[in-house]
Amino acid sequence: MYTSNLDLQTTVRDSFTLRGVGIHSGEAVAVTVQPACEGGIRFHRADQPAVSIPAHLSSLQATPRCTVLAAGEIRVATTEHLLSALWALGVDHARVLVEGDELPALDGSALEYVQALQRVGLRDLDQPREWLDLAQPVWVRQGDASILALPAPAFKVTYVLEYDHPMVGTQVVSADVDPGTFAEQVAPARTFGFLEWAEELRKRGLARGASLENTVVIAPDRILSPLRFADEFARHKILDMIGDLALLGRRLRAHVIAVRGGHALNASLVGRILELCQLDGATRSGSSHESAG
Repeated sequence: MYTSNLDLQTTVRDSFTLRGVGIHSGEAVAVTVQPACEGGIRFHRADQPAVSIPAHLSSLQATPRCTVLAAGEIRVATTEHLLSALWALGVDHARVLVEGDELPALDGSALEYVQALQRVGLRDLDQPREWLDLAQPVWVRQGDASILALPAPAFKVTYVLEYDHPMVGTQVVSADVDPGTFAEQVAPARTFGFLEWAEELRKRGLARGASLENTVVIAPDRILSPLRFADEFARHKILDMIGDLALLGRRLRAHVIAVRGGHALNASLVGRILELCQLDGATRSGSSHESAG
C-alpha cells in the first residue's frame, strides 16, 4: 500500500470513477474522484459543476441516516463513506464529481473506495500537512449517546454499540486509524439496518435503494447476510465517524470514544472542536499544534 509522507499534504495520483445505486434515492449514480492541489476535498454535481461544496462542517445540511452536504440548493448525500476512505488513507485534496445527488452505496462499505485509491495511488504535494491536536478533552452528549475526544499522539477511535436486540446486543471496537488498519479492519464493514425499520424509512424517502447487496439486514431472529466480522456493526459506526470527522478540514490527533453515537452527534463533536479551536476559515501552519478544551 502507498504510504504518504506524513509531513506533506497529498492528492490522488489519477482519477477514478465508481458507479452504483444511491442507497436512499434508489437512483443510478456515479462518483469520480480527481486530483487537486488545493482546496481540501470539494464536491461538485455533474449538472452544476461550477458549484463547489467543501467537505467542511459549514456545508452540512442534514444527517438523515447519512451525511448531506450542500451549497445553497445544490446538495450531495451519503458522503461519509468516501470521506472516510479519503481521510483514513491520507488524501488532503481532491475534486469529487457526483452524477446525481447521492454517492453510490456500492456494497454498503468503503472497501471499493479503498481499492480504487490503492489502485491509482497518491501524490505528495509541496505543502506541509495541517494537524489538529487537542489540549484537553472535548465532550458532547445527546440523550444516552455521547462522544469524548481525548488528547493523543495519533488518531484512534473506540466505538461502543448497544442495541436491545438479540442479534446485536453490545459491541465494542477500537481501531488505530492508519491506512493499513483502516483498509483491513474498518473499510469492509457494511451499512446495516433492522428489517422493521424498512417501511418507516421508505415513508420518509430514505432507503429506497437499500438491498441485501448493500445493507446487512437484521431480522428479529436472524441476520440475513453472512457477516464479515463478528462486530461488523460497531466497525461500520467507526467508518461513518471517520467520514464525519473529515468535516473538521484538518488531520485530527486524538482518541475519540463514542457510545451510541451517530451522524448528528458526530457533527456536534466536529462543531465543538471547531468552536474551541477557532479553526473556521483559518489558515494554519502544518507544524502548529492547535488546542481545544
